[in-house]
Amino acid sequence: MNRPAGRGTVGRVATVASRFALLGAAAAAAALAGLMVGTAVGPGTALAALAGTADPLATDLVVGLRMPRVLVGLAAGACLGVAGTVLQAVLRNPLASPEVTGVGSGAVLGAVLGTVLGGQVGTPLGVLVVALLGGTLGGGVLWLLAGRAAGPGTADPLRLAVVGVLVSAVLGGATLLLLTARPQLAGSMVRWLVGSLNGRGWEHWDALWPVALTAVVLAVLLGPVLAVLGVDDDHARGVGLAVSGWRSAAVLLAVLATGGAVAAVGALAFVGLLAPHLARAVLGSRGAADPRLLVPAAALAGAGTVAAADVVAQLLTALAPVGDRPIGVPAGAVTAVAGAVVLIGIVRRRSRTTVGGAL
Repeated sequence: MNRPAGRGTVGRVATVASRFALLGAAAAAAALAGLMVGTAVGPGTALAALAGTADPLATDLVVGLRMPRVLVGLAAGACLGVAGTVLQAVLRNPLASPEVTGVGSGAVLGAVLGTVLGGQVGTPLGVLVVALLGGTLGGGVLWLLAGRAAGPGTADPLRLAVVGVLVSAVLGGATLLLLTARPQLAGSMVRWLVGSLNGRGWEHWDALWPVALTAVVLAVLLGPVLAVLGVDDDHARGVGLAVSGWRSAAVLLAVLATGGAVAAVGALAFVGLLAPHLARAVLGSRGAADPRLLVPAAALAGAGTVAAADVVAQLLTALAPVGDRPIGVPAGAVTAVAGAVVLIGIVRRRSRTTVGGAL
């Protein structure tokens, strides 16, 4: 007996909704843990502060210090999840992410330069603008060397990936040269190179949330285009898509998302790689095939990943004292380790698939 079409549609919608609820619940749990982790104020007092029943000092600590830190982490993770999803679609490479396409390295260079210059450029909003310019530089150089070299209106995804790694290396070297020229600032620049939520406040949230919201909305609206670009260029041209223009627009969107995240928290390694794959695993093959679903799912996965990484980093900080002071473990160190493990798993799985297909 055939199942009525309406019942099947309702079932699919319910399935997708439940999987989004799972991602949202995981991100919310990580955020709540971030509000409660710490030595000065325990979980019970933190919950009382959120309910408005704690003393003013505890409330200031939780609401004034921990809450913006958690919110900035959620927004930065969402930005990186969107950027990774967009780049993997337009490059047709599941290993593509901001840090290996020149976009992330360019944004880090811009953020470091803005901090070195100081003044109005060194404010959260100023660093955001300079980071966006740096990310645009990285994406522009990538497109100039790889996209245009392939001919008008074309771009070889493999060429883009290889050149992206080279551009990232060059821009990373430029950042190190800048730090070498100003060694007295090297300590304060570590957060840009590794990625950290330490010291993030409401001013960073105010600068970041509009970028995160804009990036998610634009990426969802761009979903049908990403789906077509993810097949191949000939197919895209066959349906009347201006491939070069739309791919450029998608890369600029990834620049916007990456620049916003880097300007707020620095280079959180592998979040842009990890989040889309987590989202695909939760959504399943059918849901992951639609970028309009994959983009918000990856944003939730990225937000939860960064929030959870910061919780782990704070726990490790409490366990790693040096003398009377703990080592401030950055969240970027946690995401780097987790991302490296996932990257190895992806490569091994693709290798087995390739060998199996060849046989």
